[in-house]
Formats: sequence, C-alpha cells, structure tokens
Amino acid sequence: MRSAERTTGRDGAGIAAEVRVARREGIGVALATSAYGISFGALAVASGFDVWQTCVLSLVMFTGGSQFAFVGVIGAGGIAAAPAAIASALLLGVRNVAYGIRMSPVIGRGVFRRAAAAQFTIDESTAVSLAQRSPRARTAGFWITGLGIYLGWNLSTLLGALLGDVLGDPKTYGLDAAAAAAFLALLWPRLRRRQAIAVGIAAAAVATVLTPVLIPGLPVLVAALVAIAVGWFDWLGPRNVSEETEKTA
Repeated sequence: MRSAERTTGRDGAGIAAEVRVARREGIGVALATSAYGISFGALAVASGFDVWQTCVLSLVMFTGGSQFAFVGVIGAGGIAAAPAAIASALLLGVRNVAYGIRMSPVIGRGVFRRAAAAQFTIDESTAVSLAQRSPRARTAGFWITGLGIYLGWNLSTLLGALLGDVLGDPKTYGLDAAAAAAFLALLWPRLRRRQAIAVGIAAAAVATVLTPVLIPGLPVLVAALVAIAVGWFDWLGPRNVSEETEKTA
C-alpha cells in the first residue's frame, strides 16, 4: 500500500489530509444513515415484529434496503408472505456481492479481515471508500463508514422500535429520505463528465419506470445494467487521452 502511494507522487502530509477527508465523509454519511434506522425500527414494529426481532434483523441482516423489503412484505401479507419477503430481501442483497468483489483490493488479504469486512460492505461504505484517491484514504473511508453505520443503525433501530407508537409515521419527519440524501451528496461531486451524468439519469429513469411493475430489488439490478453497459462500451467517454487530460487539468 505504501509503495502504491509513493508512485502517485503524494507526500505524507497530502495522504494524511486525504485520510482526514475520508473520516469526515464517513462520519457524516454514518450520522445521516443511522437516523434512517429510526424509521426502520418504527416500521418493523408497526408491521407486527417484536422489538427483539427488529433488533436481530438489524444486527444480522444489516442492509437497509433488504430489511425494509422484508418487513414491508411481511407487514402486507403476514407470515404466509415469508417466501416472497425472503426473495425480495435476497434480490436487494445481490448488489453486495458486486461490492465485495470491487472492495477486495481495498480490504486486503487475511481471512479474519475479509470476514469482518463482509458485514460492513454496504452501499455507503463502498461509496465513501471509492470516492477517495489514495489506498489509505479508501481503507479509512470503508471502515469508518461501515463501523459507524453499524453502531448507529442498530442503536437507532432500537430507539425507533421502542418509540414507534409515539413517533407515528416516520415519513412525517423525512427520515425515509435520509439515505437517499446521503447518496446524492456522494454522487453530486462526481457528476462532472457527460458519461457520469448520462449514467445517473438513465439508471434513475429505468428504476423509476420499473418500480411499479417489478418486485422490490429487480428495478435496482436492472438499472445497474445501464452503468455496466456504458462502462463496458465506454459510451460518451473521452475519445482519446488528450481529451481526458484536458478535462482533468
């Protein structure tokens, strides 16, 4: 890792500054996403789950979209809808496999390290990590974001489950939009080139159109194919090296 950082021409002060930025971003995303756990706790209890069942879901499953899909389907169809709930949760969790492959070089080797990292490889930790430039900053961003969200999410889940009846509908407080707002904050600085802008717009359009007609999880996976196609064929990318250099200068 250190040799890789030397080849980039960054000195120690520069790398330390990047690590500080990664820490700030990780803590900020962790705070925003953790607030969203209150919404999950309240909704889970309203859907018929006990407080302890709600907390176990957050401790073990720990992937917001899958958790919401699971309790949502169970709440609508009861225990008879358990197979559909499990299928929806699994579909939303498929994306974490891709995250794991992408984050493997950042995590490094070691069975215990990789096993621990698997629990924290989620949307937010991956996004914060890959937004950094140096290997050390990427590693710091991943662990700070993952650990911060895990702790905050489970605490806020417990709080939401205990206060669910008092809070009422979590959407009234805008908690259902906390995660989306955090992702937008991460995405916005990267929308500087036409390729990134086109991918974002196309993926959002595909997911919006498919959400009413497909089961939870599938719209996200289909929308991801847009990014894969654009990246594979390099559509709207720079035509040559000189164009790339001119844009990044």
